[in-house]
Amino acid sequence: MPLSLLPRAISLVVAAGVLSSCAADTPTDPNNTSEASPSSPAISSAPVAPRDGLAVDALPEVGRGGQEACPYLDTQFVADANGQRVTDFGVDTRFNPPGCVFYSYPDEPQLIVMVRRLSSFGQAMEVVDFAAPIDSTSPAEYGEWDGGRGALGGIPTGAGSVFAVAKDSMAVVVWSNQEQSVKAETIAKQVIINLGL
Repeated sequence: MPLSLLPRAISLVVAAGVLSSCAADTPTDPNNTSEASPSSPAISSAPVAPRDGLAVDALPEVGRGGQEACPYLDTQFVADANGQRVTDFGVDTRFNPPGCVFYSYPDEPQLIVMVRRLSSFGQAMEVVDFAAPIDSTSPAEYGEWDGGRGALGGIPTGAGSVFAVAKDSMAVVVWSNQEQSVKAETIAKQVIINLGL
């Protein structure tokens, strides 16, 4: 090969290598199943279930009389932040991390805390929208977390407030029987800090 063609040949080899590596990194459309190879399963258009297997509107269920501590939230902190003595408390291990429920003297819980690990940001926002309906709450932010907050009736604690935020595929929801959403917000922020979210 003449020396004058050598730079061109090297350029072509380098260009082919660059193009093939770029093509390998190009994301494919996950909804396009026509290009699925025999070794890769076809992608279904059916809705994806949350990673924890629970419905978007699942709630932690803990009855009165328990004394099982929340693994990421101190009981005395809850009493101080929500402004009520904690009489009973427990966890619902269907959630990962467990959902935590705290009672005071009324029949309804004084505080319900739920952390959801889901498959997508869209699913995390579905949980937030269930907990803090956009037409009934105000926007909420905490760092990179977005969602809703406000005083609501008919929530799991009876009348009270909610602070619900999502980031990536995570959702953190706190319902309080206190109407001031700053109490639910204070507890939600502590949950995020304690879990390193």
